[in-house]
Amino acid sequence: MINIILSGSNGKMGQVITHLIEKDETLKVVAGVSIDGQALNDYPVYKSIEECTEKADVVLDFSNAVCLDSVLSYGEKTNTPLVIATTGFNDEQSKKIEEAAHKIPVFRSANMSIGVNLLLSLVKQASKVLADDFDIEITDIHHNTKVDAPSGTALMIADAINEVVDEKENYCFERHSRHEKRPKNEIGIHSIRGGNMVGEHTVMFLGQDEVLEITHKSFSREIFAAGALKAVKYIVDKKPGKLYSMSDMM
Repeated sequence: MINIILSGSNGKMGQVITHLIEKDETLKVVAGVSIDGQALNDYPVYKSIEECTEKADVVLDFSNAVCLDSVLSYGEKTNTPLVIATTGFNDEQSKKIEEAAHKIPVFRSANMSIGVNLLLSLVKQASKVLADDFDIEITDIHHNTKVDAPSGTALMIADAINEVVDEKENYCFERHSRHEKRPKNEIGIHSIRGGNMVGEHTVMFLGQDEVLEITHKSFSREIFAAGALKAVKYIVDKKPGKLYSMSDMM
């Protein structure tokens, strides 16, 4: 049995994860963390992770970027592996996560979907062939309550492209203030927010007289929850020293 502290337990993803764990005899949520402190399920919920007294094998974090310091501090103090699925981190926070991974096992992914991570692999292959002659644009579509824009997944895709191209691409998040033609070494990243769309990401390679599009559509949050639980099972017996990701698990 793997005991889990679920940070962000009362959020949409937290509740989906809770219900999936109820069907898995190898996993158990021993405590939740939510800013409202309300116990919505059959485990105690605390307003901060520092208040948790239950012993856990893994902390699964689906909360908010502002909670990162407390999650990392708890993991290091208690020597507890972390699965970080929260998005919206800045460069300084990302560096803190990388530093923590040298002290405790840490798994991080902005998107826990197996399909999205296969998309990353396909995009890398396409970029190696097309980047010199094609313009690259990324769109991300999400529900109207999503806080961060662009999505963490859109940035993951852009970063994956930059891992394989010869000349690093600059990220462009808006063009309304510019009055010039599109520079060659840029990736346009566009965010659309509305309705209850779970998530859709498209990478467009636009060339002379042809366009290649690679798209992933999410119809349920369960795909992210299922991937996160696989990450929990993966990280529980790993050693510190590197920041683990979906590519390691796959």
